[in-house]
Amino acid sequence: MALAIAIAAQRARSLSPGGAACATVVGTACVAAGWDWGALLIAFFLASTLLSRLGRRVKEARTSAIVEKGGERDAIQVLANGGLFAAAAAAFVLHPSPVWQTIGAGALAASTSDTWATEIGTLGAATPRSILTWRPVPPGTSGGVTIAGTLGAVAGAVFLGGVAALFGWRAAPAVLGGLAGSTADSVLGAALQSRRQCPTCHLATERLVHTCGAPTIPTGGVAWLNNDSVNALSSAIGAAAGFWGGGTWTPR
Repeated sequence: MALAIAIAAQRARSLSPGGAACATVVGTACVAAGWDWGALLIAFFLASTLLSRLGRRVKEARTSAIVEKGGERDAIQVLANGGLFAAAAAAFVLHPSPVWQTIGAGALAASTSDTWATEIGTLGAATPRSILTWRPVPPGTSGGVTIAGTLGAVAGAVFLGGVAALFGWRAAPAVLGGLAGSTADSVLGAALQSRRQCPTCHLATERLVHTCGAPTIPTGGVAWLNNDSVNALSSAIGAAAGFWGGGTWTPR
């Protein structure tokens, strides 16, 4: 099943060939843990894909000069967003425990919440503001927030929590993990993520090569901390919040 979905996603240009191969491994690990694990991953992927296609041309026009990657998700992006969830699923196979469900739900909800915030926020017309300084920043800038994007983050966390509840998991770990992870993503993006500038256009960007074709130069942040690294860290924070929010887990 995981292979079939990955192939379909590649043909729909949602995943690159490497991303499809990685998604197959991640999906197989989740399905091995149970259909509930697989269903959560599918819910995340389908919802994220639909949102990414909503107003795609408008969003690309607003953010293409800034964001490092767009369009098809590659293997690194798949791992950054779903790798920890797959690891929790593998741990559940080896040692079945509700603890792994709270960790996995928190991690995947963080990715869901952040994805919804980005896709909904960049579609809106409002000017983003830095979560740290509250100064206006260009659309697509890491750490930039809007009211629409914040509502999207909440909706994404609640969505994943609702899907989890349908399969007998507690919703609270997912909701808490989602909100904690997406907030951490914005803070890390604004405070520590690598920042660059195009020497020709004199515009801030996350791209190594700007849309004008000029190689960009670093201007701040931690050199190795790109958007994928921030997503992975945010997923880990979501997992920790999910574990904390799970408390003494009991089946419904």
